[in-house]
Formats: sequence, structure tokens, C-alpha cells
Amino acid sequence: MSFFEQPALQYVTGPHPHYAFIWLHGLGADGHDFAGFVETFAGATGKAMRFIFPHAPVQTVTLNGGARIPAWFDLYGTRPEDPQDEAGIQRASQALTDLIGEQAGHGIPAERVILGGFSQGGAVALYTALTGPRHLAACIGLSTYLPLAHRFAEGLPRINDGIPVFLGHGTDDLMVPYAFALKTHALLGAHGIAAELHTYPIGHDINDTEIGDLRAFLARALTHCDLADRR
Repeated sequence: MSFFEQPALQYVTGPHPHYAFIWLHGLGADGHDFAGFVETFAGATGKAMRFIFPHAPVQTVTLNGGARIPAWFDLYGTRPEDPQDEAGIQRASQALTDLIGEQAGHGIPAERVILGGFSQGGAVALYTALTGPRHLAACIGLSTYLPLAHRFAEGLPRINDGIPVFLGHGTDDLMVPYAFALKTHALLGAHGIAAELHTYPIGHDINDTEIGDLRAFLARALTHCDLADRR
């Protein structure tokens, strides 16, 4: 049975797209939530892009009183010491890895895939990018954290240690506290991953300053990717 219950939203900005931008929404939302990113980031590079916005499957979320809502994995609590749905995270990560691999059929190898997400979607994106088997162009995590940090620290194969990573977080975030971003940034740094951490005076949200920082980040990351392509 497929992890995804419905096809992802897909937008192509021109013929023969050079990059794929895969974005995962947050808990309880769907792929439409960030579809505006197409207009926002289509000009980040002079080349056509394929934007892909998957929909999380509807499943029971313990933290939400057992309600069935779109979720990438189950949540048992919000404290660092709370148990994590390791099987669910791994299942979502594998589905995302498969989706990345499918882009080769559109002429886009994994090395030209930008992977990102917001909140719970960002957690899956970070975990997949930093522990998965495919080398990517860049990774973005907004208002999120790296789940299963113990497995990351145990020495899982990591081929993406050198890719550009953007972490953006609101200092007033009450849903995913800012301390989670600091902990994630410190963990990555301790393992030689020079992630950028950008902070904003907002809650569990995104503002125009963050969007501007993201555009600049993508321009840098994709320029670096283009240079690597020429070698």
C-alpha cells in the first residue's frame, strides 16, 4: 500500500525543469498550504523548476486526543523526553526518498532536488536529507527539529553532511519551542554540518523577512549546485 493517499500537487515553471523543489506541510494541513511558494521561489534561479507538494496521509495523532488528521507520523508529546514514533518517521522518510528517486524520470537527479518542510513536515525533510541514501542540492527546515536525534548521533550513513541547510525559527514559537532549533543546530554542528540558523521575532509562523532569507539561501545553494554540475 502506498504511503501517499492522493497524488501530490505539482507545478512546473517551464520546459525541461532543472531542479525539483519538494515541500512538506505541517500537521493537520495539506499540500495546498504552501503552494504559494511556486510564485515566491520560481525566480530563485534562472532555470525552470518542478515544485512538488505532497499530502500527508490521514492518521490517528495521539497528541491531538486520537483525532484523525493529516500527519506525517504520530506524535505522543511535545517534550524532548517524550517517546517518538520511530516506525512512522521511518515510513514517511522512505516514502519521501522514493519520491526523490522518481524525479529522475523527469530528468532531475537527486543532486538537483531541494527538500524542505514546515513544522512536522520539516522534521521529516531534515531526517530524510541528513540520514537518507541520496545526495541532495539543499535542505530547508522551518519551525522544526531533527527527530530521532539519537539515531543520527549513532552514526547512520550520511552522504549529505556537506549540503547547504537552512533552519528558520521564531523565538516566540509555542508549538515547537525555539530551544528545539538551538538543539538541532548544535547537534548538526557537533557532527560537522554547518547549518544556517535564522531566527525571527514570531511564533509558529513565517514572515516576509524569513522568505527573503530563504530566497537568498536558495540562490546561493543553487549557484553552488550549478558550479558542481560543470565540474
